[in-house]
Amino acid sequence: MNNRILTHEQIEHIAKRIAYQIYETNVDEKEIVIAGINGGGLQFAKKIATILGKITDANIVLCKVDMDKSNPLKSGVQTSIPEADYKNKSIVLVDDVLNSGTTLIYGTHHFLKTPIKQLKTAVLVNRNHKKYPIKADFKGISLSTSLNEHIKVVFEGKNNAVYLEE
Repeated sequence: MNNRILTHEQIEHIAKRIAYQIYETNVDEKEIVIAGINGGGLQFAKKIATILGKITDANIVLCKVDMDKSNPLKSGVQTSIPEADYKNKSIVLVDDVLNSGTTLIYGTHHFLKTPIKQLKTAVLVNRNHKKYPIKADFKGISLSTSLNEHIKVVFEGKNNAVYLEE
């Protein structure tokens, strides 16, 4: 059974709210790196980056973060921009769903190998099943779900939605 928990309009509103929160946290920055984890995280990061570009004069750099989500330790983490482009910068690591925290913790670890100004995290849905000490600094919604339930995020043009699948 699928239950829609976020509509397209709600996702748009959340992206706008998070973009403003990121702006407030980085109001004096000349450049902000929005690093989206490939998949839903990258799609959500693109939305946030677009909105940020309209509300700040800071240069917004979109970075794709690639890893094997099932085994990030083995695959490692790659970014679409070189280390020099995010060194000493403010970075926001974005994912669609924070479940166990595995993806965010490995993404965070990758960026922390380089001197940076600050690192924040943003997620659309926070599920509260963390096995790592990582939190979302900016979050759309928090859901208390069972481990049997699955969150499905769909980014399809004007039909974006989040579903709870049982």
